[in-house]
Amino acid sequence: MQYAEKVMNGYTLTKEEALNVLQTPDSKILALIDDAYQIRHHYYGNAVKLNMILNAKSGLCAEDCGYCGQSVKADTGCSQYALVDEEKLIEGAEAAVNNQVGTYCIVMSGRKPTNREVDRVTDAVKSIKSLHPSLKICACLGLSTEDQAQKLKDAGVDRYNHNINTSERYHDEVVSTHSYQDRVKTIEIMKAHHISPCSGVICGMGETDEDIVNMAFALKEIDADSIPVNFLHAIKGTKFQDKDELTPNRCLKILALFRLINPTKEIRVSGGREVNLRSLQPLSLYIANSIFVGDYLVTNGQPNEEDYQMIQDLGFEIETNAFHTDPSIVKTL
Repeated sequence: MQYAEKVMNGYTLTKEEALNVLQTPDSKILALIDDAYQIRHHYYGNAVKLNMILNAKSGLCAEDCGYCGQSVKADTGCSQYALVDEEKLIEGAEAAVNNQVGTYCIVMSGRKPTNREVDRVTDAVKSIKSLHPSLKICACLGLSTEDQAQKLKDAGVDRYNHNINTSERYHDEVVSTHSYQDRVKTIEIMKAHHISPCSGVICGMGETDEDIVNMAFALKEIDADSIPVNFLHAIKGTKFQDKDELTPNRCLKILALFRLINPTKEIRVSGGREVNLRSLQPLSLYIANSIFVGDYLVTNGQPNEEDYQMIQDLGFEIETNAFHTDPSIVKTL
């Protein structure tokens, strides 16, 4: 059954219908993509929003998230360094602007930031906003307090990312050092301080179809403005190093589900797209309207030029936030 027209008229799928989406036969995958594309095109046309990550503090995290190469519980040999200086944070923003990136994401490892770390980030954000007021800045610093949220808002942070990652039911299989509600609380704190909430998921960690459906509905309930859909890129040395549950078609069905349940939201095909979608990556942009360019935290993305070529070949266009830079400039992130 096609849902696009009903969804655009305000209909919310039932959980049974959502499960049917995930269980779409591979022979019907093009019809499902077309259904999702009608919604994507209705709200976003053929624009693709680019996001870029700066891994501003790496490794040495005391949390035990089973997917993460930065946990001290994992034996991955990832880079370890404290929060970079203000100059590096600003340089990252310059690279974002020169690559037509709409949202620049400052990401820190660790359970939560210290007040000193928040002050360094906010000082940098103020400088970046004075130079590039149209560049959206997303902070991803971990569990946060009311006071820290207000500092971030006052500095000009537009968005805060804190993923729910998985369903409430499956959460304890992924991490034991914080709760699902800890994550939701941080999102709600940011919303209360008028910072746009970004929250998403990682699929392929052993969750069930019902878990994925519940994730999509949980993010609808949270009212996340931006939803990054990550596909597990298993890292040697982590708890989930041997997980290999995804196929390209499975990833497309998951993206379609999130578009159907959260039709008006920025759906971002995120970490793991290169290794899980493989040659079907272009099809994901008929569903999602946003991608990361450049590298992720401890895994590599594909060369920027390949992403730009993919967008051009699809006949889509980059959402540029009215940057005052030459659109022909594409530097390596």
